[in-house]
Amino acid sequence: MGRNYQQLSFEDRCELARLFANGSPVRQIAAALDRSPSTISRELKRNGGAQVGYRSSYANQQSRARRWKGCRLEREESLRAAVMERLASGWSPEQIAGRLALEHGRKVISYESIYRFIYAQLARTKDYRWRRCLPRGKSKRGCRSRKGGGGSPNFIEGRVSLANRPIEASDRKTCGHWEADLMMFAKYGQAILTVHERKSRLLLAIRLASKAAAGVARHLVNLFAVMPPLLRQSVTFDNGTEFARHRALHSLAIDTFFCDPYAPWQKGGIENAIGRMRRFIPRKTDLATLSNRRFRHLIAIYNHIPRKCLDFKTPAEAFCEVLHFECESTSLLSQGRHRCRCEE
Repeated sequence: MGRNYQQLSFEDRCELARLFANGSPVRQIAAALDRSPSTISRELKRNGGAQVGYRSSYANQQSRARRWKGCRLEREESLRAAVMERLASGWSPEQIAGRLALEHGRKVISYESIYRFIYAQLARTKDYRWRRCLPRGKSKRGCRSRKGGGGSPNFIEGRVSLANRPIEASDRKTCGHWEADLMMFAKYGQAILTVHERKSRLLLAIRLASKAAAGVARHLVNLFAVMPPLLRQSVTFDNGTEFARHRALHSLAIDTFFCDPYAPWQKGGIENAIGRMRRFIPRKTDLATLSNRRFRHLIAIYNHIPRKCLDFKTPAEAFCEVLHFECESTSLLSQGRHRCRCEE
């Protein structure tokens, strides 16, 4: 009949049920629906009920149930358990699929299959707790545009534009170049200072008692002072006034650069990292109820989730390779067990 095969729609099944109830033969029904007689015969046999005959609603339910049983994550319990464990740990479907391929040396499952599994659960059960399995907790995938932020550069003395940053700091091929930003919360005055290494994507974080520029600069100096010079070459900020004392880092021979006004996307690594951390520490979180131990554990979780941009290695593993350190040393650093002090 010159057409590609497609599943019968609910409207097709309604028309099929009407014609079948009127006693039309299979070939006549097939011609009316522009389908092959074998398709109609198979539909009547597979999705018809022994007691109720052929009814469109019942046939549609049977077809959907059969497709659900064909889902690989439904069939393979061990694979489903492995996927669900990683989803519960904050991994995205793409990270899970990529990491499984890295560990097994072959493609195990596609991230699209994992997304379809989750969305099918949402559709079937109407239980929106399944949304928590997704990185952003959205019922649909897609981008959401946001207006750029940033303060006035007029308040920042000695500000150097990002355009003057050396090439080796921009191409992510050299270690020791960082981005910094504040992770803000709904409760006034609460913030987390985050710093992100551009090559390895390692994230370090410090809870702040205040976002005053002097305190922020002091924390940054304490953080970078314990690192070897190779690992503290430059830091990129937005134009928030909390970074107005950036020149304190010059005492450690650290170059400081600033994004253009209202262009935080120019330090996209830290923006992405904060977005990922929102899953574990959402904006509505009251930091006063978050213990230091739990806080360090959440940062460690971030640093041990594989990333596609790292060929599905974790930031901790990538940082380990950069430094040629033992993995145990990197694990301790990623968990925040360094000499930097965290404030309540």
